[in-house]
Amino acid sequence: MKFTDLIHAVKMEPDRGFPQASSAHDTFWDFVSLMPESMHMIMWAMSDRTIPRSLRMIEGFGIHSFRLVNRAGDSTFVKFHWRPKLGIQSTVWDEAVKLQAADNDFHRRDLWEAIDGGDFPEWEFAVQLFTQKEAEAFPFDHLDSTKLIPEELVPLQVIGRMVLDRNVDNLFAETEQVAFCPANIVPGIDFSNDPLLQGRLFSYLDTQLIRLGGPNFHQLPINAPKCPFANQLRDGHMQMQVPRGRVAYEPASLDPQNPVASKAAGTVHFAEPADGDKGRIRAESFADHFSQARMFFRSQSPLEQAHMASALVFELSKVETEHVRLAVLAQLQNVDASLARRVAAGLGLDTLPAPAKPAAPVRNLDLSPALRIIDRMKPTLQGRCIGILVSEGTNMGSVETLRTAAKKAGAKVKLVAPKLVIRDSAGKAVKIDGQLAGTPSTLFDAVASMLSLEEGKRLSKEAAAVDWFRDAFGHLKAIAACKGTRLILAAGGISPDDGVVMPEETAAFLKRAASREWAREPQVRTLA
Repeated sequence: MKFTDLIHAVKMEPDRGFPQASSAHDTFWDFVSLMPESMHMIMWAMSDRTIPRSLRMIEGFGIHSFRLVNRAGDSTFVKFHWRPKLGIQSTVWDEAVKLQAADNDFHRRDLWEAIDGGDFPEWEFAVQLFTQKEAEAFPFDHLDSTKLIPEELVPLQVIGRMVLDRNVDNLFAETEQVAFCPANIVPGIDFSNDPLLQGRLFSYLDTQLIRLGGPNFHQLPINAPKCPFANQLRDGHMQMQVPRGRVAYEPASLDPQNPVASKAAGTVHFAEPADGDKGRIRAESFADHFSQARMFFRSQSPLEQAHMASALVFELSKVETEHVRLAVLAQLQNVDASLARRVAAGLGLDTLPAPAKPAAPVRNLDLSPALRIIDRMKPTLQGRCIGILVSEGTNMGSVETLRTAAKKAGAKVKLVAPKLVIRDSAGKAVKIDGQLAGTPSTLFDAVASMLSLEEGKRLSKEAAAVDWFRDAFGHLKAIAACKGTRLILAAGGISPDDGVVMPEETAAFLKRAASREWAREPQVRTLA
């Protein structure tokens, strides 16, 4: 029932029309401060999970419990998960902001280019299976959509995969018109009593009726079932077919060819015994609003915890109303006292407000290392992109050596230069992938540069070149820098660390390019 209020709170404030596409404002945090049920979601929203490196590197999982039902009518609860084969990877906050400025379509372009180039994104499809008896032993109610089931409690079982092996022919027809509707299920799947799921079973149909103009949205090619089906719908707005015959119901004796529902092969629903009262209430079993929020925060690595604290400082620094900031800090104390102190210090507060009174005792649940990102990033160049800065007089033989090795390791490579065509050391014209001023290093996972001393000296006075390396260094990326390039590093105030190597150290550079220089972060920014 509070879902629409959440959306209204996070949207731009209606009296002024801003901020757009941002949660860092008064109405959102006012809602959060008054709805402690949201605190687990806030931990996720403030984590590195929300600033991914790529759509190809995002985990997805349903917040609802469904049921799997066999032919005998026996039920097993299930939660569905998608796991990217490339592993999960995030950006850092400053990088995410500059990525949006550099290319507002970065994630869409990244996905399209990967598929177009044959580097098909793939996800494993996994399930968590558990019985009613096992669910009753959980230290939370799995029907509460603000809760998750830690992998350490119920391991994931991989049962399939999804590969995106072609781009759409028309984005509007094949993407914008997609009509997701959780009420549409296949035999073997049934619903649980998750109240948010129950609400969505009718609300998503209502959404599609309004968004796509009528009840026949399932006839759009992107939404049409691929298997034979019969729903007996004949009329309605935007009917796109011409159904024949006088029968539009089942069972029917007037048409021997009329489809007949099959009890043997059709959907089997779980017959769940019910007792007690059914009402629109806050269930007592849902009252623990902070234990899983605490588990999520404490399960993060120290750096990720610092990122979360810093994200909260940023968001609350944009909140103009003092009592809203204090109310959020009062809620945060129930998540983790050290987190609340760090956020308060970041806002310049010497004292904390009294903790908000929780509706149920806050427990210290077992930590879940599976919720981290940094410790679980795959050290791989597969799916990554390396940018190489070149200029007039660059030895392209050296560039080709690095490019060949990087591609062999699975990375894409793009050349960047002050101009789209340069002359190399042999006087040969070389076409470039991106012009320096419009192709910042934020677009790459690691960068390299091979310049003559003369070009290095010239570019050390060029702001775009200095920022190219200053950003790469600040975003914790590996850098391969020749002697000419090091003149630019010096101009940017960069003191090379172990993540800065010479271009001829190909193996060392590629090994570091497969990850981030996390040890560098405390030296380049102040975190809460």
